[in-house]
Amino acid sequence: MIYGGNLRIGVLGGIGPEATGEYYLKLIKGLQQSGLIRDNTDFPYIIVHSIPAPELVGKNNSQYLEPYKAGLMAIDKSFVDAIIMVCNTIHLHHAELQKETTAPIMDLRQKVKERLARDGVKKIAVIGTPSTISEGLYRFDGIDYVVLTEQEIDGLSSAIFKYNKGEDQETQKRFVENIARQTIGKGAEAVVLGCTEFAVMLKDSDIPKIDTLDVLVDATIDFYRGTKTQKFSGRGLK
Repeated sequence: MIYGGNLRIGVLGGIGPEATGEYYLKLIKGLQQSGLIRDNTDFPYIIVHSIPAPELVGKNNSQYLEPYKAGLMAIDKSFVDAIIMVCNTIHLHHAELQKETTAPIMDLRQKVKERLARDGVKKIAVIGTPSTISEGLYRFDGIDYVVLTEQEIDGLSSAIFKYNKGEDQETQKRFVENIARQTIGKGAEAVVLGCTEFAVMLKDSDIPKIDTLDVLVDATIDFYRGTKTQKFSGRGLK
C-alpha cells in the first residue's frame, strides 16, 4: 500500500508525555527551518503513540519492558519507515526491542556518540536515571567522565518521577540544574541530558549540554533529508 509517497515516522512517547510533546514541536520547527518543506504536503506522516508505561527510574528495568514492546508493535503495524523512542533509558534495550519490529528503531546511543565526536567533546557528565548511568548508555572510549555520587543519582531519579506527575516542577528544575552546573565546575565540557525530562527542564539553560531531544530531532531530519527524493511504500524504500 502506498501512502502518498511520504516518509512515515513512528514516535513511541509518553515516557514522559511532556518530552514527547517537546520532541514533536521541535521536529516541526526543525523541518520548517531545514528547507525541506515547500508546503504542508511535504511534511512526513508522524504517528505519535503515547503509552502510559512506568518510568524506568530503577536499576533493574527488564521487568517493565512489556508495555514498551506492545507500544512498538502497535506502531509497527502502521507501516512506518522508522521509529523514534523518546526516552533515553529504554535505549539500553535497543537490540532486544529491535527484534520486535520490522521498521528500524533509531539508535540514540549511536547518535549521541556521533554528536560528541562532531563537537570535539572529550569530557562529559551524564545525568539520567540510575540504570542509564550505571549501565553506561553513554560511556564511550576516548571520553572522560565526571562521576556523580549515589545521592545525586537518587535525587535525579526522584526529580524525574515528580516532574512527570507535575509535582513542584520548578523545584525539580532547580535541583537538576544545580547538579548539572556542579559537574561543569568539576571539569565537564558538556552535560549529556540522559533523560528526556532533563532536556525539557534545562532547554533554556545556558549550561553547556548535549540535549538528547535535539539529537533525536536532528537525526530524524537528517533521515528525512536523505530519503526525501525517494518513494516510500510504508515499510522502507520502494
